Amino acid sequence: MIQESLKEIRKYDAAIIGGGLAGLALSIQLARAGHRVILFEKEKYPFHRVCGEYVSMESWNFLTKLGVDLESLKLPVIRNLQVTTINGKSLQQVLPLGGFGISRYLLDFTLAEIARSKGVMLLENTRVNDIEFNEDQFLIHTSAEIFSAAVAGGSFGKRSNLDIKWKRPFTTSPKNKLNNYIGVKYHIHGIFSDDTIALHTFENGYCGIVKIEDSRYNLCYLTTADNLQKSNGSIEQMEKMILSKNPFLKNIFSASERCTKDPVTISQISFDKKALVENHILMTGDAAGMITPLCGNGMSMALHSSKMAAENIHLFLTGKLNRKEMEQRYCNQWETQFSRRLRMGRGIQKLSGNPFLMNLFIITGKVFTPAMQWLIRQTHGESF
Repeated sequence: MIQESLKEIRKYDAAIIGGGLAGLALSIQLARAGHRVILFEKEKYPFHRVCGEYVSMESWNFLTKLGVDLESLKLPVIRNLQVTTINGKSLQQVLPLGGFGISRYLLDFTLAEIARSKGVMLLENTRVNDIEFNEDQFLIHTSAEIFSAAVAGGSFGKRSNLDIKWKRPFTTSPKNKLNNYIGVKYHIHGIFSDDTIALHTFENGYCGIVKIEDSRYNLCYLTTADNLQKSNGSIEQMEKMILSKNPFLKNIFSASERCTKDPVTISQISFDKKALVENHILMTGDAAGMITPLCGNGMSMALHSSKMAAENIHLFLTGKLNRKEMEQRYCNQWETQFSRRLRMGRGIQKLSGNPFLMNLFIITGKVFTPAMQWLIRQTHGESF
């Protein structure tokens, strides 16, 4: 029955669910290697995502190799880090690697165009409702039709309908200090530093601001759902009553102009540990594990995870690895590359919500600059 039905279903070598950075980059690499690739994205490009929109310089060469002409975009280069506290204390540090600012609106759209040019079947406005694994093949059930693939990659972000359907543990775990966060993002105009990524802390949260393309700045903050509840569910009231207790943030909100009226938001964000393989589906990007935005390295981790997944999937599709070997090899590489960063990020996340500890952190960082440089390096990698 299954074999008969598969004859009428479009077949691919690899199916990728989710068209964010990891999914798009993975699709491009596999298509370049000669594989038939289909990618499903529930939205339509270009669109905005909740994201800090800062990319560590470790990703520059990789994005260039994918076909993104970063030089021609004349993006702002970020060399410095500023961290502030509720009571107005501030710490400035030079970033060891540095990075650049670019909106997901632009970067995702650019990667989507490259993917299409390489032959990827990119289906927008298409929601994946379920994925079945049977007889060494995946059946991908979408809002449009059913597709088949030898390999499936999950790059559906921080939290999706599939996470909930499969009851992945992070979706059912009790509330703790590493889950139940909300994210809010605006693009704004204003007069701020062009070469600095600023992280302004407030009670149970922090807000990042960095310059992106077209003389705009990305303002994105993460906080607990409790803070929103205390503000009667109003983002505007929360910004006035809680975020603006930090004088730096109060100045930003009063001295800037939003590019759009309403923010982009996301809820139920979790930094709990996630499985790297679910029912033989290789997870990449935020679907595999999220580093806290305070560390500023999520975009690079998503891109790097796609490279590791692409290499192992290619070895499987060309018969050099069996499925079990592919999955284990990918998990080992991912853990080696990212597990330390995630542990460090979770520790920093817990620190950021405590005003006393943040003040101590600022004071210590000013006195022991080498220690701060070491800490920053622990959450970043090298060029890949």
